[in-house]
Amino acid sequence: MLPRILGWLVVIVSAIIGLILLWPQGFGLQNQWIATHIVALRGSAALVGIVAAGLFALLAIPRRPRRFALAMVLMLAIFAAGNVAVLAARGLGGSDAAAAASSDTVTVLSWNTLGEVPDASTITELALAEGADVVVLPETTEPLGEEVAVAMREGGRPMWVHTRAFDEIAKARSTTILISPELGDYEVVSAEVPGPPGNTNTLPSVVADPVSGDGPRIVAVHAVAPIRWELRNWRSDLDWLAEQCQGENVIMAGDFNATVDHFSGRGVDGGDLGRCADAAVQGGAGGVGTWPTDLPEILGSPIDHVLATPGWHVDAFRVIGEVDGSGSDHRPIVATLSRTD
Repeated sequence: MLPRILGWLVVIVSAIIGLILLWPQGFGLQNQWIATHIVALRGSAALVGIVAAGLFALLAIPRRPRRFALAMVLMLAIFAAGNVAVLAARGLGGSDAAAAASSDTVTVLSWNTLGEVPDASTITELALAEGADVVVLPETTEPLGEEVAVAMREGGRPMWVHTRAFDEIAKARSTTILISPELGDYEVVSAEVPGPPGNTNTLPSVVADPVSGDGPRIVAVHAVAPIRWELRNWRSDLDWLAEQCQGENVIMAGDFNATVDHFSGRGVDGGDLGRCADAAVQGGAGGVGTWPTDLPEILGSPIDHVLATPGWHVDAFRVIGEVDGSGSDHRPIVATLSRTD
């Protein structure tokens, strides 16, 4: 009798844990350690659930533990199916941003270069092929940004370069943004030192406002990763980024080190983060992993984003997997946006 009671207790506790890990935002735990990491890798979590269900199915062959094993199989299958359903709802496809670009659109390319591992020619070739008007490059210093801008100018697409660097010790402490002159003149308003209210805490972000006031605020994002000793800074980074998207006309892009699950509770007026909505979800690719490149896209984590305020429509969004061999652990993303007002 006691083994049976303990067996069902294990099933019930496992089911509760599985529910929490499937939808941690329902319990306010999406920004807490362990849940943060598991929900970030929904595809991998689903695979683990399927494998574990298979192992318990093998245990169901003997007669005695059959009910316990079958209950565990059912619970794990529901957990795996739930994660797959969330990914499918957010989108596992995408569309060609370059094909959707026109004179009335803005194309935003973002790529964390892992401390400038891809060279300038690789970045330039991709930016020109996608017809990028804005290029966001976390972990990229000003010299490489200028090299890319020169190459893009020679390719017929001139760019202004803006960089924020907290120090020159590590390239990860720099973030560079390239903005087409066709969008107007821009000035950087984010602070040169870490921490709110002027910037993200550990890795720099770049907030660029139009000099004329007519164009969108453009935010190049690099939030710190939610490793255990950086969790407080990570949460603070997401809160600060949400504040940058309180206006009427904002485009944000970069490495958020967070999925839309982690944005939960930080949106206003129907937005995912501040008033900004995730372009990947709207473009049918919100479930496609952008990190790490050594995992298939379905098993990776969609932590790189383009977001925009409600006045922007997502014409196309794509996670670019063709450059996985370039050395960065992130896949580039590209979105084409058009004004709706």
